[in-house]
Amino acid sequence: MTAGRGIIHSEMPMQTDGCMRGFQLWINLPSARKMDPPNYRDIDASEMPVVECGNASRVRVIAGSVVDPHGQRVRGPIERPDTEPLFLDLELAGDAFYTQAVDPGHHAFLYPYEGSVEVGPRADRRAVPIDSAGILGTGTQIEIQAGAHGARVLLLAGRPLGEAVVQYGPFVMNTRAEIERAIHDYQSGHFVTAPDESVR
Repeated sequence: MTAGRGIIHSEMPMQTDGCMRGFQLWINLPSARKMDPPNYRDIDASEMPVVECGNASRVRVIAGSVVDPHGQRVRGPIERPDTEPLFLDLELAGDAFYTQAVDPGHHAFLYPYEGSVEVGPRADRRAVPIDSAGILGTGTQIEIQAGAHGARVLLLAGRPLGEAVVQYGPFVMNTRAEIERAIHDYQSGHFVTAPDESVR
């Protein structure tokens, strides 16, 4: 979903069986695109390619791309040219080692949500606790080592915008005046409503 100049939506997933996790990621729009028309797109799990890594590990590609064991580049369904996001869901087998190239100058972090992981080059690996964000330093390659029982990890990166950020509740703009305008537009009924597909 792209909020743009304003969209009203529900976040009420509908599920009757099994266990479900939800992760919400907001990617800031550059100031020149803050007032773009809002947009909603429902992406089915089948649209997100899964790459088998050959070490009993798998990578679901949500945004950006990875290179598979055959040297083919596999791209996810989400593309944002202004921030060039990378969003991967890693399912690592016990003691599996995973590396991911990132563009120079992009900021990156990882979020382990099962098992245990260490990140960094072999000489300087550091554990990242479960349900914690590990903010990574600069570089062009991320190295992740899973623990003996494997791990599930979200790996994210993107190009920083280098712009001021002003946030109030769900509104994210560049200045206080823009925040006040967004609140006024919402209260005046100028936001569009997302389609029914936003309620799952």
